[in-house]
Amino acid sequence: MIHELKTLPQYFHRVFTGEKTFEVRKNDRDFQTGDVLILQEYLPEDEIYSGQTIRASVTYILQGGQFGIEPGYCVLGIKVFGVN
Repeated sequence: MIHELKTLPQYFHRVFTGEKTFEVRKNDRDFQTGDVLILQEYLPEDEIYSGQTIRASVTYILQGGQFGIEPGYCVLGIKVFGVN
């Protein structure tokens, strides 16, 4: 499954540089290992997308309800494989 997700600039940049290798998201999409995330940089002050995207695969999922993660949320381990 492919998921297109808004990503704020400060988080987008850290994924781009490789510093951030995870996403914390509400699990309202039934994320699965192997899914593809298309992270789209979103500029909230202008309410527009910058046009920059990162493609990443989900390598691991830590479900909420444990380790201080709120139920209904998850931590997604990601591996970047494309940048536009």
